[in-house]
Amino acid sequence: MKLPAHTVQTSFASPLGRMTLAALNEQLVGVWFEGQAHLPDLSHCPSAPDYPVLVQAAAELAEYFAGQRRSFDVPLNTTTGTLFQQTVWEALRDIPIGTTCSYGELARRIGKPTAVRAVGAAVGRNPISIIVPCHRVVGADGSLTGYAGGLPRKTALLQLEGAL
Repeated sequence: MKLPAHTVQTSFASPLGRMTLAALNEQLVGVWFEGQAHLPDLSHCPSAPDYPVLVQAAAELAEYFAGQRRSFDVPLNTTTGTLFQQTVWEALRDIPIGTTCSYGELARRIGKPTAVRAVGAAVGRNPISIIVPCHRVVGADGSLTGYAGGLPRKTALLQLEGAL
């Protein structure tokens, strides 16, 4: 993924490791763990720790990690993905906290029941970790499968939410 010009960023120290938050035009476009798979090149993005939407995102993530927030209000922009990816990422937002969903079920929910692998690829490319809850997607048998931020983080997030 290539982020648009004028994207700004800041870092956030989460209990699961340092995270990078990115925003464009008062909307959040990215939340990534340090070293996460598919982390885009952010070298052209200036640091803007006081950018309002980044301040809001950091505050909401801090509340989430403290167990005080179960949903997010920060405005999002997922247009960095393809239309298919955007459809999958929107469907991820419908998975309630404290629950999980299989890749197959997610494919059925978006009306593409045979596109399980494509759904899995889109889930893996989700640019807005935690807030767009790709960590809630599991294997057909309920097993914890891949997570771009690493399986230990996926496990910790699901435990925090009471899904494990």
